[in-house]
Amino acid sequence: MKTIDQSSAAEDLDLRRRDTPVRKPKRTGGSKQQRKLRRTGWLMITPALIHIGLWSAIPVLATFALSLTDYDIFSAPRWIGIDNYVAIAQDPVFIQATWNTMVYTFWTVPVSMGIALVVAVALNQGLRLQKWYRTAFFLPHVTATVAIAMVWLLIFNPQQGLLNGILSIFGVPGQAWLANPDLALGSVIAVGAWHGIGIKMLIYIAALQNIDESLYEAASVDGASPARKFFAITLPMLKPATFFVLVISIIGAFQVFDQIYVLTDGGPANSTTMMTYEIYRSAFQKFQMGMASAQSVVLFAFLLVMTLISRRATRGDD
Repeated sequence: MKTIDQSSAAEDLDLRRRDTPVRKPKRTGGSKQQRKLRRTGWLMITPALIHIGLWSAIPVLATFALSLTDYDIFSAPRWIGIDNYVAIAQDPVFIQATWNTMVYTFWTVPVSMGIALVVAVALNQGLRLQKWYRTAFFLPHVTATVAIAMVWLLIFNPQQGLLNGILSIFGVPGQAWLANPDLALGSVIAVGAWHGIGIKMLIYIAALQNIDESLYEAASVDGASPARKFFAITLPMLKPATFFVLVISIIGAFQVFDQIYVLTDGGPANSTTMMTYEIYRSAFQKFQMGMASAQSVVLFAFLLVMTLISRRATRGDD
């Protein structure tokens, strides 16, 4: 009888435990040491936040505001709403500049990325003098863009240029590379693709060196060919680096300015003018700051859309 009572009491106690709501521990701000570390972290990043606010956030907001005004520096801004954007949509020169920028980006980004990847894979194989090769490929990136454009201006010279001199050896007539509307944009694209190889190569080399060698060893045991290893191991493992390279390459291509200014000045017949160059013309030649701000907002929208597309294409979420 006593055993039965004890069993009933145990069952009753178990039911009470089930019915009693579980009390979650109260959340606190963490230990004193954690709060101190958090305050220290905020204190250390405060200078960077102030810098971003003063030199990035405020100018961006000011650009959006000025894009809705008629402002020429010499007089106070006058509110005109979306008239600047309407004018941009009807401006054939800016439409041509937008098209040229997209064509420039479409060719320079994949070409330079492809060459950079091939060079990075080759230089990651332990070749002799590979440090010298890396330096040679990376040197154009740290050289002033204006200086590089001046060198290419001499190469493209129709009378005494190196390119026409090489072509003459094979009996090919020389061309006015930067004065012919049919050749000028292609010449600028070639310079842009060549100039962008160095930094992309360096990023790819860093990513290649982080790939676990055991993956290649396992693939070798399974009899995988070098091509199979490249497409099954190397490329998938380079996705984060590829996404990063793609984004910075698109941003750099849409912001090209120096080489256009030196090589062609946007000509001939606006065949090489770019969005950034038209922004420069509107702001510092025509003093139409409101129009230049609106063009900058349009450029920002293009970059945002292209970044989102790149993230989707390379599965940046992963």
